[in-house]
Amino acid sequence: MLLKNEDALLPLSADKKVAFIGKYAEEPRYQGGGSSHINSFKTESAMDAVEFLATVKKENITFAKGFDDVEDKADEALAAKAVEAAANADVAVIFAGLPDSFESEGYDRKHLGMPNCQNALIEAVAEAQPNTIVVLHNGAPVEMPWLGKVKAVLEAYLGGQAVGGAVVNVLYGNANPSGRLAETFPLRIQDTPCYLNYGGEHDKSVYSEGVFVGYRYYTSKEMEVLFPFGYGLSYTTFSYGNLTLDKKEFKESEKLLVSVDVTNTGACTGKEVVQLYVAPKGGTIIRPVRELKAFEKTELAPGETKTVTFELDSRAYAYWNTEIHDWHVETGAYEIQICRNAQEVLLSEEVQVESETVLPKVYTLNSTMGEIMADPKGKAILEQAMSEMEGMDGESTEEQMQDDSGVINDEMMAAMMEAMPLRQMLSFVPGVTKEALNQLVAALNAAE
Repeated sequence: MLLKNEDALLPLSADKKVAFIGKYAEEPRYQGGGSSHINSFKTESAMDAVEFLATVKKENITFAKGFDDVEDKADEALAAKAVEAAANADVAVIFAGLPDSFESEGYDRKHLGMPNCQNALIEAVAEAQPNTIVVLHNGAPVEMPWLGKVKAVLEAYLGGQAVGGAVVNVLYGNANPSGRLAETFPLRIQDTPCYLNYGGEHDKSVYSEGVFVGYRYYTSKEMEVLFPFGYGLSYTTFSYGNLTLDKKEFKESEKLLVSVDVTNTGACTGKEVVQLYVAPKGGTIIRPVRELKAFEKTELAPGETKTVTFELDSRAYAYWNTEIHDWHVETGAYEIQICRNAQEVLLSEEVQVESETVLPKVYTLNSTMGEIMADPKGKAILEQAMSEMEGMDGESTEEQMQDDSGVINDEMMAAMMEAMPLRQMLSFVPGVTKEALNQLVAALNAAE
């Protein structure tokens, strides 16, 4: 994934003098730690790749190790040679990331930082060479305190035994990057949804995020992040238009066809990942502000336009209902959003979806007036009961709750009534008994 490309520094020209810096340029970290380790047939590093790629002039490539990842300790001699190599080149490419000791199975990371020696090296090289690029080899998000001082960042993750050739092909434009982040890169570990419960209590791990995991948390809180879910750059540019839906109102069992035009507005062929999110507008369920429901990658030549089409079924709007142990669609409005990433909405259209599943209603003394009044049958029963209760002393329920000071206006009164549970009528309506309220609850639950 190309995360930054200031001044279009990438792709590199073969005529540029380039300093490859960092242990991972020669010995890439290409797989995870622990039991996932395998003995690869042949590991190809970036330095290996420059030997045989025709688009790279190996005589223009120099190498400096810069650091050792056995421990997080700066080697001043290695760092000095790296800075010198960077200063004598046109471009510096630093291969950095997380060593095995920082991430593996069997234990969790306690911070999002890279080794201090690597961060310091990047800062020093960037000061000596303004055209500095960072290639990251890591299995999960990292903080980037040096991001504003480097021109470009390429996220390689743990790319397997051929990662070296893949990275060099992207650096020199033989391949146009088209990957998108499958996770959010937060600014700091304190921003993560599990931070307050990390480590658990005694011998228990506390899962408190609910549905707000990953991008669902960051987008719903409108938090600034380092890089959002779904983010990724290209060596070309794309524009979107003509978002079309085959219907705007429909039942949940009906399919929705969504199409959008994508145009390559740049100078080279590239692939764009079109992302479709669905955003519920209102409703009674606590849900993320938007969720990814479909995506498709399409390749476009310069100036070419293609129409990308998605078909959405009921699952695109559904949530897991624990009462019926099944997926359920709430009747209401939903926004179909075409996004560049989880935080950047490009085009949107609203639809109305009608649920075809009738949920069982179970009322209790804790059910609110608003909840009951939302159901036509419940409303009729409640209004009849309230009318009978008001006849007990000639005052309405609203009059019982009146504030003589005038501080409570009609709007506040309506809101209070809507949120009031049935049991509160014991306090506000003289003569009302718990037995009478239990009979009311029974009548509500018996209504068909």
